[in-house]
Amino acid sequence: MSLIVQKFGGSSVADAEGIKRVAQRVVDTQAAGHHVVVVVSAMGDSTDELLDLAAQVSPASSDAREMDMLLSAGERISMALLAMAIHGIGASAQSFTGSQAGMITDAIHGKARIIDVSPHRIRTAIEKGDIAIVAGFQGMSRDSNDITTLGRGGSDTTAVALAAALDADVCEIYTDVDGVYTADPRVVPSAQKIDTISSEEMLEMAASGAKILHLRCVEYARRFGVPIHVRSSFSHNEGTWVLPSPDDQIKIQEGEPLEQPIISGVAHDRSEAKVTVVGVPDIPGKAAEIFGIVAGTNTNIDMIVQNVSTHGSGRTDISFTLPIVDGAEALAALGEAQDRVGFESVEYNETIGKLSLIGAGMRSNPGVSYRFFRALSDAGVNIDMISTSEIRISVVTGADLLDTAVRAVHAAFELDGDITATVYAGTGR
Repeated sequence: MSLIVQKFGGSSVADAEGIKRVAQRVVDTQAAGHHVVVVVSAMGDSTDELLDLAAQVSPASSDAREMDMLLSAGERISMALLAMAIHGIGASAQSFTGSQAGMITDAIHGKARIIDVSPHRIRTAIEKGDIAIVAGFQGMSRDSNDITTLGRGGSDTTAVALAAALDADVCEIYTDVDGVYTADPRVVPSAQKIDTISSEEMLEMAASGAKILHLRCVEYARRFGVPIHVRSSFSHNEGTWVLPSPDDQIKIQEGEPLEQPIISGVAHDRSEAKVTVVGVPDIPGKAAEIFGIVAGTNTNIDMIVQNVSTHGSGRTDISFTLPIVDGAEALAALGEAQDRVGFESVEYNETIGKLSLIGAGMRSNPGVSYRFFRALSDAGVNIDMISTSEIRISVVTGADLLDTAVRAVHAAFELDGDITATVYAGTGR
């Protein structure tokens, strides 16, 4: 029997009817001759509701340990209700918290990283013929024995980590759209579904703001060779296959092009802010000091630009982007170090948006950059920052122009299709 890990997001288990629909789908998968392990997110917007409740109880920054205890409750509710729903239709299931499932993490609350997976109880359950249901997004620190959470999108990472540890045949990520699209179909209704995509391209899309898969989940799948099938829990349509390595190719059908397309898609992100450290002494080591301070807050930096020092001033400006949720902590740390580092001031802007063009084919096709920037120019979109990789071009612009920019670039590269994409629930997960 093959082993399938299925992950269902919050929109799929948003209410009782959704949970019963997921239960039937899981049982049907088992009835088709597969062992099944299920990972679930919290119901609907319950994580946001818990965060709001915490803010009402304690408006100041809440204790990170207690916040993890609170937020991990959402997935535990989902797992128990899904097990009950499966029992209700005559099948057998056991639910497990992250720690019971053997998800061992470091001790960083709120954004813990997995350091080991020991799914002994999961193996025992599936060997008995039970469906194993695991609470996503959470684990346990080996050092402190405390509950930890993996950060937003962490249920995707839970699912792939379990798939790797159990040597599953596939990890199915169920969402509220039919797969990975050339752009967010809420912004570009004419976006086309991508049938297959390399993990390299999917990594760039996830890092650039595509909500369909979490970045750490794609990294994990690529490292351990886990194939991912992204599909909708609201339909039985074939989704998008994310291939972990060039060797894992799906057979090309007659009539399909042999070369991959130049561009895979356009991604955008509204969750980042821009920090500019003004008047940094233009001497070796100052940039390292600044980024060391930010790293000390466990904040991930995305794009970086350093201006050329004005002649004779001996000072320069350094700009970078980071997640908005980490902005306050990073600003506080920089403020405390201002006198020691010797910069003049810090500017902070949350009203930005990042747009990225991704495609492995662009490295062998000249003119992509011109076409990209020409489309933005024609749409009246000004650019604040630029960053590139071998298969990606990213720019930062004003948040109010982001949707216009996405549609302009998508059209410029002829990615629009004739069929309007179906969004079943509306959240993208």
